This record gives sequence, C-alpha cells and structure tokens, in this order.
Amino acid sequence: MPELKRFSRREVAERSTKQQAMFIIYNQVYDVTKFLDDHPGGHEVLLDVIGKDATTDFKDIGHSSDANDMMKKYHIGDVIEEDKIVYQKPKAAWVDTDETAESMNDSFLNSWKFPVVLGLLMTVLYSYILG
Repeated sequence: MPELKRFSRREVAERSTKQQAMFIIYNQVYDVTKFLDDHPGGHEVLLDVIGKDATTDFKDIGHSSDANDMMKKYHIGDVIEEDKIVYQKPKAAWVDTDETAESMNDSFLNSWKFPVVLGLLMTVLYSYILG
C-alpha cells in the first residue's frame, strides 16, 4: 500500500473547486472530484464542504456502513500533525462499556425493573396482611 500524502488545512482549502474537490473528515483528506455527480445527496451537499473540515456534517448525517466503505477509495491522505484536531468520540447514552458491578446495581434502581419488583412485593404483602 503506497504511503499517503500529507496535507495542511491550507492546502485543502485551496483545493475547493468543482475541478478539484477535497475536504477533511477526522483528519483524513478525501478527493471527491470524481464522486460529485454520483453522491446520493446531490453534488451541492459536497460542494458546500469542499476545502473545509466536513467532520461535523458527515457525522450529523449518519452515513451507512456502505458509505463508510465507499469513502476508502477517495481517501488520498492525512492532515499534517501540526494541523490535526482532536475530535471527541461520540457517546451513546444507551451503552456504557465501563460498567462495574456497583454501577450495574445502580442501574437496577434507575430502571423499570425496580418499580415492577416493588409493586409485586407490595401486592404480596397486601394479600398476606389482608388475606
């Protein structure tokens, strides 16, 4: 695999025409000149972000895994170290990979299971006392 070219953000910004359409996503440089007319969302969407960092736009759209795979053939290089940005990793509220046993117990108290178990217990006690 050939070594990827390194670009400054200024170099990418200078290549912002329909004849040379480049942008940055997660510090990777993409040349989408040949993809402009094939983009499912239309070429206007790409033209709006050429020469820029399109990470937020790309992330907000929520592309499919097929789109992510397709991007690989347009990846032509990376941003030089001095121009790299540290991006925050997206956090999914429904997934917590660092759960400990203690936090799992806390999640039981905060879930729908606690009121159900409490309701069943109260029903059994009520039936026992008044039955």
